Amino acid sequence: MIERPSRRLRQADIAAQAGVSVSTVSRVLANEPGISEDVRVEILKVANDLGYPLKAGAAAAPRALALIASNGVTGSLSAFYQGIVDGLRSEAAEQSMSFDIRLVNEAKATPQAVGEHMQSVGAQGLFLVGIDPCQALAEWLVESRTPVVLVNGVDPQLRFDGVSPPNFFGAFAATRMLLDAGHRRILHLTGSHRHTIRERVRGFEAAVASVDSGHARVIRLPFANNSSAEAHAATLAALAEDEGFTAAFCMNDFIAVGVLEAATELGRRVPDDFAIIGFDDLPCADMANPRLSTMRVDRAALGREAVAMMQFRFRHPDVPARHVTHAVVPVPGGTIATKDNP
Repeated sequence: MIERPSRRLRQADIAAQAGVSVSTVSRVLANEPGISEDVRVEILKVANDLGYPLKAGAAAAPRALALIASNGVTGSLSAFYQGIVDGLRSEAAEQSMSFDIRLVNEAKATPQAVGEHMQSVGAQGLFLVGIDPCQALAEWLVESRTPVVLVNGVDPQLRFDGVSPPNFFGAFAATRMLLDAGHRRILHLTGSHRHTIRERVRGFEAAVASVDSGHARVIRLPFANNSSAEAHAATLAALAEDEGFTAAFCMNDFIAVGVLEAATELGRRVPDDFAIIGFDDLPCADMANPRLSTMRVDRAALGREAVAMMQFRFRHPDVPARHVTHAVVPVPGGTIATKDNP
């Protein structure tokens, strides 16, 4: 138990008890960024135990935890989510909001596990980055009234705030680029494991349905691991079975790189004989030869928007949930060329 001094408390008393410098105490009490969460929590606890008169902002500044889906193959942070993390960090520092980051396997994001993660860092709010909450987790989050922002995620029931690219419209625009270049037999390499990807599937299908001739033919190749190697093998098999395909729409740039390698290996001239478009504008798109045509997602902007949404949710816990989208833009590359309609 901490013994309170009989004289008037000073920040030096808190510093001595917590084992830190007076300047560190001063920064924490002013709610300045740049202090580790563990140190901040300990200083506030000591100050409270000593009876130091804390300002409302310092004592009750809500904290958040970002749980980020780990790469399914390597267990690490994917290139796509690194950009989101950069946006989260920069905006959190700007807003003086403390938060922690944890990589998790989405399949293990149970109510108990998420609750333990939040409790371990003293978080009141939760960013789910690339994680679609399972039914049990969603129900627990609703019942506990936990402030939640889905980052690069969509809740079909709109129970939680969310921010994402406009996946339907982006996929529609990307597919129209292939259709406008005259392609009518198009490979569609995709998955269906997330709501965001299923929106891209809908956008692709809507664009194909918009072709007046009605002669577009599509084969959809599902993926389990979202790898270039898997896309490479699937494309080789598809083109060997039917050489009539002249283009591919890929759910992301990793897949597009695998398709490009397969097409080149089979002697297809890209973009003259075979066109490819990806999605996200990841670093691999710029390093491909030729440079991938793709759709750019401003991932840092998604992270910054998520922090602003969390701050709003902290201040207004009872307003209806909202979902925000940030536009994607086409990035010209060397994998699509205009051709006459057949």
